[in-house]
Amino acid sequence: MFSPYGLETIDNCLSCNMRSQRLFCDLSTEALQAFEAIKCATAYPKGAVLFAEGQASSGVFILCKGAVKLSACSDTGKVLIVRLAKAGEILGLSATLSGKPHELTAETTESCQVNFVRRKEYLHFLQAYPEACFKVAEQMSERYRAACQEVRWVGLLRTADQRLAKLLLDWSQGNGADHPENYVELTFTQEEIAQLIGTARETVTRVMRDFRNRRILEPAGSVLIIRNRSELEEIAGTNGKSATSSEVQNGGRAIWPNGVLQSVH
Repeated sequence: MFSPYGLETIDNCLSCNMRSQRLFCDLSTEALQAFEAIKCATAYPKGAVLFAEGQASSGVFILCKGAVKLSACSDTGKVLIVRLAKAGEILGLSATLSGKPHELTAETTESCQVNFVRRKEYLHFLQAYPEACFKVAEQMSERYRAACQEVRWVGLLRTADQRLAKLLLDWSQGNGADHPENYVELTFTQEEIAQLIGTARETVTRVMRDFRNRRILEPAGSVLIIRNRSELEEIAGTNGKSATSSEVQNGGRAIWPNGVLQSVH
């Protein structure tokens, strides 16, 4: 069936052709039938908040289609996007299991289909189906591994140009078979990119301009074309080097002191 937001929604988990490709969804027929009985499928538009930081958990959100950004906010309103969740992930899992408030805010970045299960029913489901518990443990283990990588990434890539180069390379590598590796589809504003790499929007603007001037990147509408991948990899330090674009241009002297990780203004 089709939702009001142009999504071709998945009406039944048992008939989903993505079932075997997603960690939590790859359950036995009996477990999925039990899950079908307790879930509530909903379509959300871009910009919808599934839950907010500090809010008590009402249950889990299984992302079927679309993408969701998870962010943290300071008392002064400064925002950092912690990560982007993709289809197949369980959102709000930690707060649901622990009974503590949500650590992050979850907001859709495009139209999404989400299966919601109330906390009490979800906990009963896990007790009744140990295989689902193992799937949850696997996902939490994967999130821990990814969090360690993110901490390493933030800690070792000291300047904004390094972090932006790494982000663009990661996005290009995440393209499907229908998109060339050197194309990056920009679905985020520069403000959101700044929140992703932990810097200010003005810094992202300057770094992007520098990359364009040096013909490392070429904008083409909503797409960025990576014209010099080897130099972008050198800036990011993924080819064994760690020189930044500002250092290359200025004899080893960085020109953007505010490229160091900081809160978003």
